[in-house]
Amino acid sequence: MSKIAVVYHSGYGHTQRMAQAVADGAGAELVAIDADGKLPEGGWETLAAAHTIVMGSPTYMGSVSWQFKKFADASSKVWFTQGWKDKLFAGFTNSASMNGDKHSTLSYLFTLAMQHGGLWVGMAQMPSNTQAAQRNDPNYLGSYAGAMAQSPSDAGAKDMPQGDLNTARAFGQRVAQVSGRLN
Repeated sequence: MSKIAVVYHSGYGHTQRMAQAVADGAGAELVAIDADGKLPEGGWETLAAAHTIVMGSPTYMGSVSWQFKKFADASSKVWFTQGWKDKLFAGFTNSASMNGDKHSTLSYLFTLAMQHGGLWVGMAQMPSNTQAAQRNDPNYLGSYAGAMAQSPSDAGAKDMPQGDLNTARAFGQRVAQVSGRLN
């Protein structure tokens, strides 16, 4: 059995719901980055023991939240010892706008994974991009690099589109399948 950890920051609860959906699909353990950018006790050990690390952050101003960036900067200690080399990585994000520059956030997560010597797992899920497509269809936002969600700025986390949560869950399943094959 492959051990998977989902490390994430959530500012308003939307990314937390997405992290939970990914974790449900992957059978993963959640590691929440707090409001000060710190991991919980035992968080670094959980990430060290994982075969696969899925990273998640809201997209704020075209990139990860400062709390996630603080975690990423702190991971330089792991980078120095090549502690995450050859682990599998994947990523997800959420923003209020339909586009919201989410791809910049996924690119940041990908770059962080590559700096750690990791291997990236993408979506491998066809987008719902026909005239008949509806907002709650799988991968409606059409991402290949990682899971994306869009939550209106005036909607609470409980009002997230179910299609985005289903996409996140399916993404978690994909990550678990690849992780299981390679680990």
